[in-house]
Amino acid sequence: MDYEDLVHPMIAEDADDLLGGEKRKSPLCVLFKDARHVLKKDELGMEIAQIAFPAAMALTADPIASLIDTAFIGQIGPVELAAVGVAIALFNQVARIAIFPLVSVTTSFVAEEETVGRAITDDQENENLEMQLAPNSERKELIPKFVSERPAGGNSGMSKFQHEKRKIPSASSALVIGGVLGLVQAIFLIFGSKPLLNFMGVKSDSPMMNPAQQYLTLRSFGAPAVLLSLAMQGVFRGFKDTKTPLYATVAGDVANIILDPLLIFVFRLGVSGAAIAHVISQYLISFILLWTLIKKVDLVSPSLKDLKLGRFLKNGSLLLVRVIAVTFCVTLAASMAARLGPTPMAAFQVCLQVWLAASLLADGLAVAGQAIIASAFAENDYSKATATASRVLQLGFVLGLVLSVFLGVGLQFASRLFTKDINVIHLISIGIPFVAASQPLNALAFVFDGVNFGASDFTYSAYSMVLVAIISILCVLLLSASHGFVGIWVALTIYMSLRTFAGFWRIGTGSGPWSFLRTLTSPFYGDNL
Repeated sequence: MDYEDLVHPMIAEDADDLLGGEKRKSPLCVLFKDARHVLKKDELGMEIAQIAFPAAMALTADPIASLIDTAFIGQIGPVELAAVGVAIALFNQVARIAIFPLVSVTTSFVAEEETVGRAITDDQENENLEMQLAPNSERKELIPKFVSERPAGGNSGMSKFQHEKRKIPSASSALVIGGVLGLVQAIFLIFGSKPLLNFMGVKSDSPMMNPAQQYLTLRSFGAPAVLLSLAMQGVFRGFKDTKTPLYATVAGDVANIILDPLLIFVFRLGVSGAAIAHVISQYLISFILLWTLIKKVDLVSPSLKDLKLGRFLKNGSLLLVRVIAVTFCVTLAASMAARLGPTPMAAFQVCLQVWLAASLLADGLAVAGQAIIASAFAENDYSKATATASRVLQLGFVLGLVLSVFLGVGLQFASRLFTKDINVIHLISIGIPFVAASQPLNALAFVFDGVNFGASDFTYSAYSMVLVAIISILCVLLLSASHGFVGIWVALTIYMSLRTFAGFWRIGTGSGPWSFLRTLTSPFYGDNL
Protein backbone atom coordinates (compact mmCIF):
# COMPACT_ATOMS: atom_id res chain seq x y z
CA MET A 1 0.00 0.00 0.00
CA ASP A 2 1.36 3.44 -0.96
CA TYR A 3 2.02 6.29 1.44
CA GLU A 4 -0.87 8.34 0.08
CA ASP A 5 -3.31 5.41 0.16
CA LEU A 6 -2.56 4.87 3.86
CA VAL A 7 -2.40 8.47 5.08
CA HIS A 8 -5.24 10.22 3.23
CA PRO A 9 -8.14 8.17 4.68
CA MET A 10 -6.60 8.59 8.15
CA ILE A 11 -6.56 12.37 7.69
CA ALA A 12 -10.29 12.49 6.93
CA GLU A 13 -11.14 10.12 9.77
CA ASP A 14 -9.05 12.02 12.32
CA ALA A 15 -10.56 15.34 11.29
CA ASP A 16 -14.10 13.99 11.66
CA ASP A 17 -13.29 12.56 15.09
CA LEU A 18 -11.85 15.86 16.28
CA LEU A 19 -14.89 17.84 15.23
CA GLY A 20 -17.63 15.40 15.98
CA GLY A 21 -20.74 16.92 14.44
CA GLU A 22 -19.52 20.53 14.20
CA LYS A 23 -20.70 22.77 11.41
CA ARG A 24 -18.78 22.37 8.16
CA LYS A 25 -17.63 24.97 5.68
CA SER A 26 -16.63 24.75 2.02
CA PRO A 27 -12.99 23.71 1.52
CA LEU A 28 -12.87 26.38 -1.19
CA CYS A 29 -12.35 28.87 1.64
CA VAL A 30 -8.76 27.65 1.95
CA LEU A 31 -7.98 29.54 -1.25
CA PHE A 32 -8.78 32.82 0.49
CA LYS A 33 -7.32 31.96 3.91
CA ASP A 34 -5.30 34.89 5.30
CA ALA A 35 -5.34 36.54 1.86
CA ARG A 36 -4.53 39.91 3.39
CA HIS A 37 -1.16 38.48 4.45
CA VAL A 38 -0.24 37.20 0.99
CA LEU A 39 2.90 39.36 0.82
CA LYS A 40 3.77 39.09 4.51
CA LYS A 41 7.42 38.31 5.24
CA ASP A 42 6.71 35.77 7.97
CA GLU A 43 8.45 32.42 8.42
CA LEU A 44 6.33 30.68 5.79
CA GLY A 45 6.61 33.58 3.36
CA MET A 46 10.40 33.60 3.65
CA GLU A 47 10.64 29.82 3.23
CA ILE A 48 8.55 30.00 0.07
CA ALA A 49 10.61 32.91 -1.27
CA GLN A 50 13.94 31.18 -0.59
CA ILE A 51 12.81 28.17 -2.63
CA ALA A 52 10.61 29.84 -5.26
CA PHE A 53 12.82 32.72 -6.38
CA PRO A 54 15.92 30.67 -7.34
CA ALA A 55 13.67 27.96 -8.80
CA ALA A 56 11.82 30.49 -10.97
CA MET A 57 15.09 31.97 -12.20
CA ALA A 58 16.43 28.51 -13.07
CA LEU A 59 13.19 27.48 -14.79
CA THR A 60 13.02 30.60 -16.92
CA ALA A 61 16.72 30.54 -17.81
CA ASP A 62 16.29 27.88 -20.51
CA PRO A 63 13.29 29.55 -22.23
CA ILE A 64 15.21 32.84 -22.07
CA ALA A 65 18.17 31.12 -23.73
CA SER A 66 15.75 29.83 -26.38
CA LEU A 67 14.44 33.37 -26.79
CA ILE A 68 18.00 34.56 -27.37
CA ASP A 69 18.48 31.75 -29.89
CA THR A 70 15.27 32.94 -31.53
CA ALA A 71 16.49 36.56 -31.61
CA PHE A 72 19.83 35.61 -33.22
CA ILE A 73 18.22 33.25 -35.72
CA GLY A 74 15.58 35.84 -36.54
CA GLN A 75 18.39 37.99 -37.94
CA ILE A 76 19.12 35.28 -40.53
CA GLY A 77 15.61 35.31 -41.97
CA PRO A 78 11.94 34.50 -41.34
CA VAL A 79 12.20 31.01 -42.90
CA GLU A 80 15.02 30.01 -40.53
CA LEU A 81 13.12 31.55 -37.61
CA ALA A 82 10.01 29.53 -38.42
CA ALA A 83 12.06 26.36 -38.99
CA VAL A 84 13.85 26.60 -35.66
CA GLY A 85 10.52 27.45 -34.02
CA VAL A 86 9.06 24.14 -35.18
CA ALA A 87 12.20 22.23 -34.16
CA ILE A 88 12.32 23.78 -30.67
CA ALA A 89 8.61 23.15 -30.13
CA LEU A 90 9.05 19.51 -31.17
CA PHE A 91 12.18 18.96 -29.05
CA ASN A 92 10.66 20.59 -25.98
CA GLN A 93 7.41 18.68 -26.18
CA VAL A 94 9.12 15.31 -26.68
CA ALA A 95 11.50 16.15 -23.83
CA ARG A 96 8.62 17.09 -21.54
CA ILE A 97 7.15 13.62 -21.93
CA ALA A 98 10.16 12.27 -20.03
CA ILE A 99 11.23 15.30 -18.00
CA PHE A 100 8.00 16.29 -16.29
CA PRO A 101 7.15 12.93 -14.65
CA LEU A 102 10.78 12.36 -13.69
CA VAL A 103 11.34 15.75 -12.04
CA SER A 104 7.95 15.92 -10.33
CA VAL A 105 8.13 12.43 -8.83
CA THR A 106 11.77 12.91 -7.81
CA THR A 107 11.03 16.15 -5.94
CA SER A 108 8.21 14.61 -3.90
CA PHE A 109 10.01 11.36 -3.10
CA VAL A 110 13.31 13.01 -2.17
CA ALA A 111 11.47 15.52 0.07
CA GLU A 112 9.72 12.64 1.86
CA GLU A 113 12.91 10.58 2.27
CA GLU A 114 14.90 13.61 3.44
CA THR A 115 12.22 14.49 6.02
CA VAL A 116 12.02 10.91 7.35
CA GLY A 117 15.82 10.64 7.45
CA ARG A 118 16.10 13.89 9.36
CA ALA A 119 13.49 12.71 11.87
CA ILE A 120 15.41 9.46 12.46
CA THR A 121 18.63 11.41 12.97
CA ASP A 122 16.92 13.69 15.49
CA ASP A 123 15.65 10.64 17.40
CA GLN A 124 19.15 9.18 17.52
CA GLU A 125 20.55 12.46 18.78
CA ASN A 126 17.89 12.58 21.52
CA GLU A 127 18.81 9.04 22.55
CA ASN A 128 22.44 10.08 22.75
CA LEU A 129 21.53 13.08 24.90
CA GLU A 130 19.36 10.95 27.21
CA MET A 131 22.21 8.50 27.68
CA GLN A 132 24.67 11.26 28.55
CA LEU A 133 22.31 12.83 31.09
CA ALA A 134 21.12 9.59 32.68
CA PRO A 135 22.55 8.40 36.04
CA ASN A 136 25.30 5.79 35.86
CA SER A 137 22.95 2.93 36.76
CA GLU A 138 20.49 3.87 34.00
CA ARG A 139 23.25 4.68 31.53
CA LYS A 140 24.49 1.09 31.60
CA GLU A 141 21.06 -0.05 30.43
CA LEU A 142 21.04 2.47 27.60
CA ILE A 143 24.57 1.83 26.34
CA PRO A 144 23.98 -1.54 24.60
CA LYS A 145 21.05 -0.19 22.58
CA PHE A 146 22.85 2.98 21.60
CA VAL A 147 26.19 1.35 20.73
CA SER A 148 24.45 -0.99 18.30
CA GLU A 149 23.21 2.03 16.35
CA ARG A 150 26.36 4.09 16.69
CA PRO A 151 28.84 4.21 13.78
CA ALA A 152 32.35 2.93 14.35
CA GLY A 153 35.11 5.39 15.12
CA GLY A 154 33.98 6.81 18.44
CA ASN A 155 32.22 9.96 17.17
CA SER A 156 28.61 10.72 18.05
CA GLY A 157 25.89 9.66 15.58
CA MET A 158 24.99 13.25 14.77
CA SER A 159 28.58 14.35 14.25
CA LYS A 160 29.21 11.40 11.98
CA PHE A 161 25.98 12.05 10.06
CA GLN A 162 27.03 15.61 9.33
CA HIS A 163 30.18 14.39 7.56
CA GLU A 164 28.64 11.40 5.78
CA LYS A 165 26.92 11.48 2.43
CA ARG A 166 23.15 11.18 2.63
CA LYS A 167 21.57 7.96 1.44
CA ILE A 168 18.59 8.97 -0.70
CA PRO A 169 17.48 6.01 -2.87
CA SER A 170 15.23 8.24 -4.97
CA ALA A 171 18.25 10.28 -6.09
CA SER A 172 19.95 7.21 -7.54
CA SER A 173 16.68 6.07 -9.12
CA ALA A 174 16.20 9.45 -10.79
CA LEU A 175 19.67 9.40 -12.36
CA VAL A 176 19.30 5.85 -13.66
CA ILE A 177 15.92 6.57 -15.22
CA GLY A 178 17.03 9.98 -16.51
CA GLY A 179 20.10 8.56 -18.24
CA VAL A 180 18.16 5.79 -19.96
CA LEU A 181 15.35 8.11 -21.07
CA GLY A 182 17.87 10.65 -22.37
CA LEU A 183 19.51 8.09 -24.63
CA VAL A 184 16.13 6.84 -25.88
CA GLN A 185 14.99 10.39 -26.62
CA ALA A 186 18.19 11.21 -28.52
CA ILE A 187 17.91 8.12 -30.72
CA PHE A 188 14.19 8.74 -31.31
CA LEU A 189 14.67 12.36 -32.40
CA ILE A 190 17.81 11.84 -34.48
CA PHE A 191 16.41 8.99 -36.58
CA GLY A 192 12.83 10.23 -36.61
CA SER A 193 13.43 13.93 -37.27
CA LYS A 194 11.97 14.05 -40.78
CA PRO A 195 8.68 12.17 -40.13
CA LEU A 196 8.22 14.08 -36.88
CA LEU A 197 8.64 17.39 -38.71
CA ASN A 198 6.17 16.17 -41.33
CA PHE A 199 3.70 15.53 -38.52
CA MET A 200 4.30 19.10 -37.35
CA GLY A 201 3.20 20.36 -40.76
CA VAL A 202 6.64 20.88 -42.34
CA LYS A 203 6.47 19.07 -45.67
CA SER A 204 9.47 17.70 -47.53
CA ASP A 205 9.29 20.43 -50.19
CA SER A 206 8.93 23.22 -47.61
CA PRO A 207 11.82 25.72 -47.33
CA MET A 208 11.65 25.12 -43.57
CA MET A 209 12.51 21.41 -43.80
CA ASN A 210 16.32 21.54 -44.19
CA PRO A 211 17.09 24.10 -41.46
CA ALA A 212 14.50 22.52 -39.12
CA GLN A 213 15.90 19.00 -39.57
CA GLN A 214 19.46 20.26 -39.22
CA TYR A 215 18.72 22.08 -35.96
CA LEU A 216 16.62 19.26 -34.46
CA THR A 217 19.18 16.54 -35.24
CA LEU A 218 22.09 18.42 -33.72
CA ARG A 219 20.18 19.57 -30.66
CA SER A 220 19.03 15.98 -30.00
CA PHE A 221 22.61 15.01 -29.09
CA GLY A 222 22.08 17.06 -25.94
CA ALA A 223 19.02 15.08 -24.82
CA PRO A 224 20.92 12.83 -22.32
CA ALA A 225 22.40 15.92 -20.66
CA VAL A 226 18.97 17.59 -20.50
CA LEU A 227 17.34 14.59 -18.82
CA LEU A 228 20.18 14.04 -16.35
CA SER A 229 20.43 17.70 -15.38
CA LEU A 230 16.71 18.00 -14.79
CA ALA A 231 16.63 14.75 -12.79
CA MET A 232 19.33 16.23 -10.57
CA GLN A 233 17.37 19.47 -10.29
CA GLY A 234 14.48 17.37 -8.98
CA VAL A 235 16.79 15.95 -6.30
CA PHE A 236 17.98 19.40 -5.22
CA ARG A 237 14.39 20.66 -5.10
CA GLY A 238 13.52 17.79 -2.78
CA PHE A 239 16.28 19.10 -0.48
CA LYS A 240 14.65 22.57 -0.80
CA ASP A 241 17.89 23.71 -2.44
CA THR A 242 17.04 25.65 -5.58
CA LYS A 243 20.16 27.84 -5.55
CA THR A 244 22.52 25.14 -6.81
CA PRO A 245 20.40 24.41 -9.94
CA LEU A 246 20.18 28.17 -10.53
CA TYR A 247 23.95 28.63 -10.48
CA ALA A 248 24.47 25.68 -12.82
CA THR A 249 21.75 26.81 -15.22
CA VAL A 250 23.03 30.38 -15.36
CA ALA A 251 26.56 29.14 -16.07
CA GLY A 252 25.30 26.96 -18.91
CA ASP A 253 23.08 29.64 -20.41
CA VAL A 254 25.82 32.28 -20.26
CA ALA A 255 28.00 29.86 -22.24
CA ASN A 256 25.11 29.46 -24.71
CA ILE A 257 24.70 33.22 -25.12
CA ILE A 258 28.44 33.67 -25.73
CA LEU A 259 28.67 30.80 -28.20
CA ASP A 260 25.55 31.76 -30.19
CA PRO A 261 26.93 34.77 -32.11
CA LEU A 262 30.34 33.12 -32.47
CA LEU A 263 29.04 29.93 -34.05
CA ILE A 264 26.12 31.47 -35.96
CA PHE A 265 27.83 34.52 -37.48
CA VAL A 266 31.63 34.32 -36.99
CA PHE A 267 31.97 30.67 -37.97
CA ARG A 268 28.96 30.98 -40.34
CA LEU A 269 27.26 27.81 -39.06
CA GLY A 270 23.79 29.37 -39.09
CA VAL A 271 21.09 27.33 -37.35
CA SER A 272 23.59 24.52 -36.76
CA GLY A 273 25.69 26.89 -34.68
CA ALA A 274 22.69 27.72 -32.49
CA ALA A 275 22.04 24.01 -31.91
CA ILE A 276 25.69 23.24 -31.08
CA ALA A 277 25.83 26.14 -28.61
CA HIS A 278 22.75 24.84 -26.83
CA VAL A 279 24.09 21.27 -26.61
CA ILE A 280 27.39 22.45 -25.09
CA SER A 281 25.52 24.52 -22.51
CA GLN A 282 23.38 21.53 -21.46
CA TYR A 283 26.39 19.28 -20.88
CA LEU A 284 28.03 22.04 -18.83
CA ILE A 285 24.92 22.31 -16.63
CA SER A 286 24.80 18.54 -16.16
CA PHE A 287 28.49 18.36 -15.18
CA ILE A 288 28.18 21.13 -12.57
CA LEU A 289 25.12 19.54 -10.96
CA LEU A 290 26.63 16.05 -10.87
CA TRP A 291 29.90 17.34 -9.40
CA THR A 292 27.95 19.08 -6.63
CA LEU A 293 25.52 16.20 -5.99
CA ILE A 294 28.16 13.49 -5.52
CA LYS A 295 29.56 15.53 -2.61
CA LYS A 296 26.22 15.39 -0.78
CA VAL A 297 24.56 12.09 -1.72
CA ASP A 298 25.71 8.48 -1.99
CA LEU A 299 24.57 7.78 -5.54
CA VAL A 300 25.74 4.15 -5.62
CA SER A 301 22.93 1.92 -4.41
CA PRO A 302 23.85 -1.59 -3.19
CA SER A 303 20.94 -3.30 -4.96
CA LEU A 304 18.10 -2.75 -7.41
CA LYS A 305 15.63 -3.24 -4.56
CA ASP A 306 17.00 -0.16 -2.79
CA LEU A 307 16.39 1.95 -5.90
CA LYS A 308 12.62 1.46 -5.51
CA LEU A 309 12.18 1.70 -9.26
CA GLY A 310 8.67 0.22 -9.01
CA ARG A 311 7.40 3.20 -7.00
CA PHE A 312 8.99 5.57 -9.49
CA LEU A 313 7.55 3.80 -12.49
CA LYS A 314 4.04 3.55 -11.03
CA ASN A 315 3.66 7.23 -10.20
CA GLY A 316 5.81 8.29 -13.15
CA SER A 317 3.47 6.40 -15.48
CA LEU A 318 0.52 8.37 -14.17
CA LEU A 319 2.32 11.64 -14.79
CA LEU A 320 3.48 10.33 -18.17
CA VAL A 321 -0.16 10.03 -19.20
CA ARG A 322 -0.71 13.55 -17.94
CA VAL A 323 2.25 15.09 -19.73
CA ILE A 324 1.41 13.32 -23.00
CA ALA A 325 -2.00 15.00 -22.82
CA VAL A 326 -0.38 18.39 -22.14
CA THR A 327 2.25 17.86 -24.82
CA PHE A 328 -0.27 16.89 -27.47
CA CYS A 329 -2.29 20.06 -26.88
CA VAL A 330 0.67 22.44 -27.27
CA THR A 331 2.28 20.43 -30.07
CA LEU A 332 -1.00 20.31 -31.99
CA ALA A 333 -1.31 24.10 -31.65
CA ALA A 334 2.22 24.54 -33.06
CA SER A 335 1.40 22.10 -35.84
CA MET A 336 -1.73 24.05 -36.79
CA ALA A 337 0.34 27.27 -36.86
CA ALA A 338 2.96 25.61 -39.10
CA ARG A 339 0.23 24.60 -41.54
CA LEU A 340 -0.69 28.26 -41.91
CA GLY A 341 2.75 29.00 -43.39
CA PRO A 342 6.19 30.38 -42.37
CA THR A 343 4.91 33.84 -41.38
CA PRO A 344 2.18 32.69 -38.94
CA MET A 345 4.52 30.03 -37.57
CA ALA A 346 7.28 32.58 -36.95
CA ALA A 347 4.83 34.85 -35.09
CA PHE A 348 3.43 31.89 -33.14
CA GLN A 349 6.96 30.82 -32.14
CA VAL A 350 7.77 34.24 -30.68
CA CYS A 351 4.46 34.45 -28.81
CA LEU A 352 4.72 30.87 -27.54
CA GLN A 353 8.27 31.31 -26.21
CA VAL A 354 7.28 34.50 -24.37
CA TRP A 355 4.08 32.81 -23.11
CA LEU A 356 6.03 29.86 -21.71
CA ALA A 357 8.94 31.87 -20.32
CA ALA A 358 6.59 34.20 -18.41
CA SER A 359 4.38 31.38 -17.17
CA LEU A 360 7.35 29.42 -15.85
CA LEU A 361 7.99 32.16 -13.30
CA ALA A 362 4.92 30.78 -11.53
CA ASP A 363 6.46 27.32 -11.67
CA GLY A 364 8.96 28.56 -9.08
CA LEU A 365 6.03 28.91 -6.67
CA ALA A 366 4.86 25.45 -7.71
CA VAL A 367 8.28 23.99 -6.84
CA ALA A 368 8.23 25.70 -3.44
CA GLY A 369 4.69 24.51 -2.77
CA GLN A 370 5.49 20.94 -3.78
CA ALA A 371 8.65 20.65 -1.66
CA ILE A 372 7.12 22.21 1.47
CA ILE A 373 3.80 20.36 1.20
CA ALA A 374 5.53 17.00 0.57
CA SER A 375 7.63 17.51 3.72
CA ALA A 376 4.54 18.63 5.68
CA PHE A 377 2.58 15.51 4.70
CA ALA A 378 5.57 13.32 5.63
CA GLU A 379 5.58 14.96 9.08
CA ASN A 380 1.75 14.81 9.36
CA ASP A 381 1.80 18.61 9.66
CA TYR A 382 -1.48 19.32 7.84
CA SER A 383 -1.72 22.84 9.21
CA LYS A 384 1.47 23.80 7.36
CA ALA A 385 0.32 21.97 4.23
CA THR A 386 -2.91 24.00 4.21
CA ALA A 387 -1.19 27.31 4.93
CA THR A 388 1.40 26.65 2.21
CA ALA A 389 -1.25 25.77 -0.38
CA SER A 390 -3.16 28.96 0.41
CA ARG A 391 -0.10 31.19 0.26
CA VAL A 392 1.43 29.87 -2.98
CA LEU A 393 -1.92 30.00 -4.81
CA GLN A 394 -2.51 33.58 -3.73
CA LEU A 395 1.04 34.55 -4.69
CA GLY A 396 0.54 32.84 -8.05
CA PHE A 397 -2.53 34.92 -8.81
CA VAL A 398 -0.74 38.16 -7.86
CA LEU A 399 2.23 37.18 -10.03
CA GLY A 400 -0.11 36.44 -12.94
CA LEU A 401 -1.66 39.91 -12.72
CA VAL A 402 1.76 41.56 -12.69
CA LEU A 403 2.91 39.53 -15.70
CA SER A 404 -0.29 40.34 -17.55
CA VAL A 405 0.32 44.09 -17.28
CA PHE A 406 4.05 43.80 -17.99
CA LEU A 407 3.65 41.69 -21.14
CA GLY A 408 0.66 43.61 -22.42
CA VAL A 409 2.74 46.79 -22.50
CA GLY A 410 6.31 45.56 -22.96
CA LEU A 411 5.82 43.04 -25.74
CA GLN A 412 4.41 45.69 -28.07
CA PHE A 413 7.84 47.33 -28.10
CA ALA A 414 9.97 44.19 -27.78
CA SER A 415 8.56 42.30 -30.79
CA ARG A 416 11.06 43.98 -33.15
CA LEU A 417 13.90 42.35 -31.24
CA PHE A 418 12.88 38.98 -32.68
CA THR A 419 12.31 39.84 -36.31
CA LYS A 420 12.30 42.70 -38.81
CA ASP A 421 9.60 41.17 -41.01
CA ILE A 422 6.57 43.50 -40.98
CA ASN A 423 4.06 40.70 -41.50
CA VAL A 424 5.46 38.66 -38.62
CA ILE A 425 5.42 41.73 -36.34
CA HIS A 426 1.78 42.36 -37.27
CA LEU A 427 0.75 38.83 -36.29
CA ILE A 428 2.75 39.07 -33.05
CA SER A 429 0.74 42.17 -32.13
CA ILE A 430 -2.45 40.13 -32.62
CA GLY A 431 -1.18 37.38 -30.30
CA ILE A 432 0.02 39.74 -27.54
CA PRO A 433 -3.43 40.27 -25.90
CA PHE A 434 -3.86 36.49 -25.54
CA VAL A 435 -0.32 36.04 -24.15
CA ALA A 436 -0.88 38.82 -21.61
CA ALA A 437 -4.49 38.15 -20.57
CA SER A 438 -3.92 34.44 -19.92
CA GLN A 439 -1.07 34.95 -17.42
CA PRO A 440 -3.23 34.79 -14.22
CA LEU A 441 -4.76 31.54 -15.48
CA ASN A 442 -1.35 30.14 -16.41
CA ALA A 443 0.12 31.04 -13.02
CA LEU A 444 -2.71 29.37 -11.08
CA ALA A 445 -2.59 26.26 -13.27
CA PHE A 446 1.16 25.80 -12.66
CA VAL A 447 0.85 26.40 -8.91
CA PHE A 448 -2.09 24.00 -8.58
CA ASP A 449 0.12 21.34 -10.19
CA GLY A 450 2.80 21.85 -7.54
CA VAL A 451 0.26 21.79 -4.71
CA ASN A 452 -1.29 18.51 -5.86
CA PHE A 453 2.09 16.90 -6.57
CA GLY A 454 3.22 17.84 -3.06
CA ALA A 455 0.23 15.89 -1.75
CA SER A 456 1.26 12.96 -4.02
CA ASP A 457 -2.09 13.32 -5.80
CA PHE A 458 -0.70 11.93 -9.05
CA THR A 459 -3.76 9.89 -10.03
CA TYR A 460 -6.17 12.83 -10.07
CA SER A 461 -3.58 14.99 -11.84
CA ALA A 462 -3.31 12.43 -14.63
CA TYR A 463 -6.98 11.67 -15.19
CA SER A 464 -8.19 15.26 -14.93
CA MET A 465 -5.60 16.38 -17.50
CA VAL A 466 -6.70 13.72 -19.95
CA LEU A 467 -10.25 15.11 -19.81
CA VAL A 468 -8.94 18.68 -20.18
CA ALA A 469 -6.82 17.62 -23.16
CA ILE A 470 -9.72 15.98 -24.99
CA ILE A 471 -11.79 19.15 -24.80
CA SER A 472 -8.81 21.38 -25.64
CA ILE A 473 -7.76 19.32 -28.67
CA LEU A 474 -11.25 19.66 -30.13
CA CYS A 475 -11.07 23.42 -29.54
CA VAL A 476 -7.67 23.68 -31.28
CA LEU A 477 -8.89 21.74 -34.33
CA LEU A 478 -12.18 23.59 -34.67
CA LEU A 479 -10.99 27.11 -33.91
CA SER A 480 -7.78 26.93 -35.96
CA ALA A 481 -9.82 25.78 -38.97
CA SER A 482 -12.37 28.57 -38.59
CA HIS A 483 -10.30 31.48 -37.23
CA GLY A 484 -6.68 30.63 -38.10
CA PHE A 485 -3.97 32.27 -35.97
CA VAL A 486 -6.46 33.91 -33.60
CA GLY A 487 -8.40 30.67 -33.21
CA ILE A 488 -5.25 28.85 -32.05
CA TRP A 489 -4.68 31.37 -29.25
CA VAL A 490 -8.34 31.29 -28.22
CA ALA A 491 -8.06 27.51 -27.95
CA LEU A 492 -4.87 27.74 -25.85
CA THR A 493 -6.61 30.19 -23.50
CA ILE A 494 -9.50 27.74 -23.09
CA TYR A 495 -6.98 24.99 -22.41
CA MET A 496 -5.33 26.92 -19.56
CA SER A 497 -8.74 27.87 -18.15
CA LEU A 498 -9.71 24.21 -17.94
CA ARG A 499 -6.41 23.29 -16.26
CA THR A 500 -7.01 25.95 -13.63
CA PHE A 501 -10.58 24.77 -13.06
CA ALA A 502 -9.36 21.19 -12.52
CA GLY A 503 -7.07 22.42 -9.74
CA PHE A 504 -9.87 24.45 -8.14
CA TRP A 505 -12.17 21.43 -8.25
CA ARG A 506 -9.84 19.10 -6.31
CA ILE A 507 -9.22 21.46 -3.40
CA GLY A 508 -12.62 23.16 -3.62
CA THR A 509 -14.46 19.87 -3.12
CA GLY A 510 -12.08 18.72 -0.38
CA SER A 511 -11.52 15.35 -2.03
CA GLY A 512 -8.58 12.96 -2.17
CA PRO A 513 -5.65 14.03 0.04
CA TRP A 514 -7.46 17.30 0.78
CA SER A 515 -10.47 15.62 2.41
CA PHE A 516 -9.54 17.11 5.80
CA LEU A 517 -10.43 20.55 4.39
CA ARG A 518 -14.13 19.74 4.73
CA THR A 519 -13.92 20.69 8.41
CA LEU A 520 -14.50 24.21 9.78
CA THR A 521 -12.26 24.44 12.86
CA SER A 522 -9.45 21.96 13.29
CA PRO A 523 -5.69 21.86 13.81
CA PHE A 524 -5.42 21.80 10.00
CA TYR A 525 -7.32 25.03 9.38
CA GLY A 526 -6.83 27.23 12.38
CA ASP A 527 -9.76 29.33 13.51
CA ASN A 528 -9.19 32.34 11.30
CA LEU A 529 -10.99 31.39 8.10
